[in-house]
Amino acid sequence: MEFGLFGARAVVTGGSKGIGRAVAETLAAEGASVAVMARGQEAINASVAALHAAGSTDSFGVVTDFADAGSITASFAEVAQRWDELNVLVHTIGPKGGAFENLDDDAWAETLNLGTMGTVRAVRAALPLLRAAEWGRIVTFAASSIRRPNNRTIAYTASKSATASITKTLAKELGAAGILVNCVCPGTIVSASFTESLAPWLAADGLDATDPIDVMTWIRDKFGESASLGRAGLPEEVASLTTYLVSRRNGYVTGATINVDGGSDFF
Repeated sequence: MEFGLFGARAVVTGGSKGIGRAVAETLAAEGASVAVMARGQEAINASVAALHAAGSTDSFGVVTDFADAGSITASFAEVAQRWDELNVLVHTIGPKGGAFENLDDDAWAETLNLGTMGTVRAVRAALPLLRAAEWGRIVTFAASSIRRPNNRTIAYTASKSATASITKTLAKELGAAGILVNCVCPGTIVSASFTESLAPWLAADGLDATDPIDVMTWIRDKFGESASLGRAGLPEEVASLTTYLVSRRNGYVTGATINVDGGSDFF
């Protein structure tokens, strides 16, 4: 399928690792130039090298702290110095979890600042460039937990629920300008960060944190949740849907909140 992304210009936040990197690499493979925004320079360099190897030689990276409003503004100003317009914003950045009784006011504020206000600030900074383009797409990232919450991610889920709500309203506000806005909600996805953080926990139960079936077995046993496909997902599977949503092939999907979770008991 031709996505109509050749020559497009995209920003992918969190594009140095995991799902964000998979999205950046998929967009690059479709002919887009990608500005990768993330905190770590080394990981950014590796991601940009992969994009260049895929033929997207105009891609570049910008060190950005999405908990810092000034850093976000400065990063998009750097993009504007290189490009006079932007077709795509994919915002994947999110906070960490935590149980309710372990979260004080500062932890709540930190989570909402990164998870919700980081989204608001990224969209606000990108909008002038998106409006300048012939066509524009925005995809934000929430999580399947906004429909199936658990008590270990209460602040995280609150921030992602707000993101989904903001996305829906933005779709209405920006529709007249031809900018389509959608929200992707990944379920359990086997990424490098997931594996690094949970490998010891799974290993204690004799399970492999890199095996999608083992991962879903652990999720089912520990949280009482599962997926219809019986396995966890992969970053590239989230990237496939995201690429369609931000492409010119998508002409009529906006304001949607779409699960990529292998099937769940929530609509």
